[in-house]
Amino acid sequence: MTDIPFRTARELRAALGARELSAREVVQAHLDQIERVNPDVNAVVTLVAERALAEAAAADERAARGAELPPLHGIPVAHKDTHETAGIRTTFGSPLHADHVPERDELVVERMRAAGVISIGKTNVPEFAAGSHTFNPVFGATRNPYDLSRSAGGSSGGAAAALATGMHPLADGSDLGGSLRNPASFCNVVGFRPSIGRVPSWPAPLGWSGLATAGPMARTVADAALLLSVLAGPDPRSPIALDEPGETFARPLDRDVRGLRIAWSPDLGGSVPVEPEVADVVEASAKVFGDLGCVVERDCPDFAGADEAFRILRAWQFAVKYGPLLDTERDRIKDTIVWNTEEGLRLSATDVGRAEVLRTELFHRFREFFTRYDFLLLPVSQVPPFDAELEYPVRVAGQDMVTYLDWMRSAYFVTVSGSPALSVPAGFTPGGLPVGLQIVGPHRADFAVLQLGHAFEQATGAAQRRPAVAR
Repeated sequence: MTDIPFRTARELRAALGARELSAREVVQAHLDQIERVNPDVNAVVTLVAERALAEAAAADERAARGAELPPLHGIPVAHKDTHETAGIRTTFGSPLHADHVPERDELVVERMRAAGVISIGKTNVPEFAAGSHTFNPVFGATRNPYDLSRSAGGSSGGAAAALATGMHPLADGSDLGGSLRNPASFCNVVGFRPSIGRVPSWPAPLGWSGLATAGPMARTVADAALLLSVLAGPDPRSPIALDEPGETFARPLDRDVRGLRIAWSPDLGGSVPVEPEVADVVEASAKVFGDLGCVVERDCPDFAGADEAFRILRAWQFAVKYGPLLDTERDRIKDTIVWNTEEGLRLSATDVGRAEVLRTELFHRFREFFTRYDFLLLPVSQVPPFDAELEYPVRVAGQDMVTYLDWMRSAYFVTVSGSPALSVPAGFTPGGLPVGLQIVGPHRADFAVLQLGHAFEQATGAAQRRPAVAR
């Protein structure tokens, strides 16, 4: 039983299907791991143990009857606390919603539960998922399992820390400016930002907007692909959902990578400052691909306009979502959210139109870049995990970070391009802090990105290094 929390989701599903393990055993083992480890890292903030064990018992009864079992039968998951879950408190990390209990699941949770997932609780987030450091006034900060004095990243920071410490084998997350990728990098797990529309969103007041997306997190690329096979696929409630069925991502990821053309850059072509210990890991990762037989060159697309486009479109979305709250709840909202919302309220139609033009231009530069290369390697984050007592890093590689967004450019520049992007464990700093590699591919080449990440993962074994707090 003691090894259950660190088995992969695929291994657990195989054991459950063969009746070598029961769903009750699997759920209880993860609940025990939460009891042991969560007080140190504060990743799971709402727990529904009795409900989860009752669902596990029902799953075992279905298996005993010989019923066909769904693809994630018996797999326990604590959902991101910005994803609404029927009957389970969902706070968004905000005191405004501290006691909010939804009456229905949102689409990603609905799909996971239909696939057999057993909901065991919720994972911590920054307030309204704003910022790549997980802390809020409702539950406090999530700690990095590799160094409890450091940040676990965000906004899916609770999910990443829970994965790294064996509290659950899969996690749902979301990503606007890096919220799947950054915490994965900080916690030595896998986070995948799919192409827009790959994972539909509902409810979504900005249903036509294409900056944010939900996506999978796991300890291995193969497990992330397994979860994506459940999350992806069309839905009539989303006007931008892609038609390709999710089952596409359940296929084996093995691929001969010899001859692939791969570009890499430690600093996005000089457009962002990056701490040297992070850049060193990116350079070492590029050499791994050379050893695998890829043709590797130092090169990067032009990211001109990415910063302006992202900040305008993000601020516009904040104005839509949180603008009405400023009149009545300003004092109960984090200062950075108030600032970002006010930035959006000051925008003109011309500003938003210019951002869309810049975004389109970047998309076409990426499209042309990927006629010369198959993939692009970049840092996920410009810094290793930083002091958890800071709201955000104030200096990166000797340059001042003026706002809470500045240090996340290496992730959100890629957001603007529209390309799928994977954060995969790549190594550690000399001080033992995890660093992820960002693998970027052409528009909608999601499966190919996962294949390359899988090949890299198999070659390095960086993901096998577990945090001491979890043992």
